[in-house]
Amino acid sequence: MAMKPILINGEWQLGDYVGSFQATNPTTAQTIATEYPISGRGDLELALNAGVAASRELAQSSAEQRATFLERYADLIEANRQQLSELAHSETGLPIEPRLNSVELPRTVNQLRQAANAVRNHTWELATIDSKANIRSLYGSLAAPVAIFGPNNFPFAYNAIAGSDFASAIAAGNAVIAKGHPSHPATTERLAQLAHEAVLAAGLPAASVQLLYGLPDELGLALVSHPLIGAIGFTGSRRAGLALKAAADQAGKAIYLEMSSINPVVMLAGAVTERAEALAAEFAGSCTLGAGQFCTNPGLLILEHSAASNEFIEATKTHFSQYPSLTLLNQGVLAGIEQGISALHDAGAQVLVGGHGLDDGYRYANSLLYVAGNSFLANPQALSHEVFGPVSLIVECADQAEVLQVLDCLEGNLTGSIYSSNNGADEAFYQTVAERLRAKVGRLLNDKMPTGVAVSSAMNHGGPYPATGHAGWTAVGFPATIRRFAALHCYDNVRESRLPSILQNANPQAIWRLVDEQWSNASIV
Repeated sequence: MAMKPILINGEWQLGDYVGSFQATNPTTAQTIATEYPISGRGDLELALNAGVAASRELAQSSAEQRATFLERYADLIEANRQQLSELAHSETGLPIEPRLNSVELPRTVNQLRQAANAVRNHTWELATIDSKANIRSLYGSLAAPVAIFGPNNFPFAYNAIAGSDFASAIAAGNAVIAKGHPSHPATTERLAQLAHEAVLAAGLPAASVQLLYGLPDELGLALVSHPLIGAIGFTGSRRAGLALKAAADQAGKAIYLEMSSINPVVMLAGAVTERAEALAAEFAGSCTLGAGQFCTNPGLLILEHSAASNEFIEATKTHFSQYPSLTLLNQGVLAGIEQGISALHDAGAQVLVGGHGLDDGYRYANSLLYVAGNSFLANPQALSHEVFGPVSLIVECADQAEVLQVLDCLEGNLTGSIYSSNNGADEAFYQTVAERLRAKVGRLLNDKMPTGVAVSSAMNHGGPYPATGHAGWTAVGFPATIRRFAALHCYDNVRESRLPSILQNANPQAIWRLVDEQWSNASIV
């Protein structure tokens, strides 16, 4: 069986591989014939050295060149949408329509185009000028390669060689070393081919985009801690993320991690009394959407006991039972659900619906669990562990005080949602709940499930540790995402002719800059 080549140093080549792997079709649990290499130390060093050389050129490239690349790449993805959707479907089991072709692929090209706009209008650079002291600063390239580790659940929108992290790193003027996910290598290969074509068409260095399909664990740690690496973006499990974080932290490397989140939903008593059936349908729909394989899946619901709470729980059970159980991404997700539900049960949770695997590929029944608030408080760490998939835990609290105690036990999360009555009955308690929850989450929602993540400049797709490495950044939304992979460049008394053009007194493009503590798009006279 022929081994697939990697994209390294501007060329597709077999490289220095030390092993191989094959993807699996999750709808049939059958291995796909194509073989992909696991790269060795030689590939790693070659990619890093080529990435440094490319990054030095990219740091000097024009904004127009980088924007042209991002837009050309978006165009190529759209032109190949049918092939890409079919490849991703065969490797992930995600439906072509509407998920892959009509939702995720458009989101991916939208991200690339938003990144191009941010490059052209220079918003990510935050040009700042103190004209009296003649000190000027902006965000600029790291002039070093960025390593991107892609997840299994978004073969397009978070792919290591097409997603938001990728677009952000290139926009900032850094080469990317993409470490693909083994669940969808053929999809990643095709995206890499299109990215390479767009790189060459834009006149950027050929090694601006490189792809390694796999690395042994020890070389993954070596990559994030290597002296030549500039920064790292990672989306995946807490176990893998924390291992990479430890290696990067020890080496002093900036690593941006999106790991685990249970995304608590708090339903206040007035809301449940007012619309229990509608809330049950909305919650169950969000939990089971895409087989629950979203980082913003609501895995924990906190409910105050009331006359209507039992009605809500019974309706939720019905919806969990009735909604279809969809294909999981791979065997690892299936095993993780089995282990996670077993751990929740051992910690005191009761399975209300599901709790068992299904035939036909990698599938697991939609699963709803229950625990009383006092039991949760007796073992909060074990009962607030993420189970990635169509699994959620209801925590029914005796009163408002117990709701607040449960909230205080939670770790950092990407999102937190609060549902309240429409007639104002919950308003006083809402304020207290929101205050407690606000410190625990990156995005606070009202009367809305957290599953959707809009690509908006106002979006925060981040949150307090351990949902991410730290709470000061977002993985979605331009221009803020770009600054993760940038350095703050300060110029003190540097002659104007030697300054980057957007820090010079003349401002022919009317770029918005912070000049002497006032935002202005005028030239400095």
